[in-house]
Amino acid sequence: RKQATEYSTSSSDEEFESKPSLTHKAKRALRKRRKLEKETKQLIKQEELKRLHKAQAIQRQLEELEERQRTLEILGVELERELRGEADSGTKDENQMLHEWFELVVEKNKLMRYESELLIIAQELELEDHQSRLEQKLREKMAIDGKSKGTVCPSLQGQTVP
Repeated sequence: RKQATEYSTSSSDEEFESKPSLTHKAKRALRKRRKLEKETKQLIKQEELKRLHKAQAIQRQLEELEERQRTLEILGVELERELRGEADSGTKDENQMLHEWFELVVEKNKLMRYESELLIIAQELELEDHQSRLEQKLREKMAIDGKSKGTVCPSLQGQTVP
């Protein structure tokens, strides 16, 4: 009987000792999860800043592009007037003026294509930002539901982020 009591005592001691280790493990897991969440938030913030800088750069390029297009438009109008004989063409012959006019048209078309590319890139950035916000909302809802229910919210299951 004494041995049985000793075994009983030692097993209850082990249980008592294992409980603090479980809480220690839980605390460690909680710290690790919080650290991971913090790192994730930092990465999200960095990605947001990258997108913001890209968007600002695109905006500047679009403004410069618009100014260049205005300049080309003014030059084109002047050349057209000279070709029609409405303005003094000076020593330029018609072939030279036509050549300059076509070069302006080609340059303007290049700028328009570049503008289209920049607008597509800007739209991609907007979509990436929207996706990031949706992913953040999903993470928040999953964290809330995970705390309250321990499972993923049924309304969010099966949904994909566009």
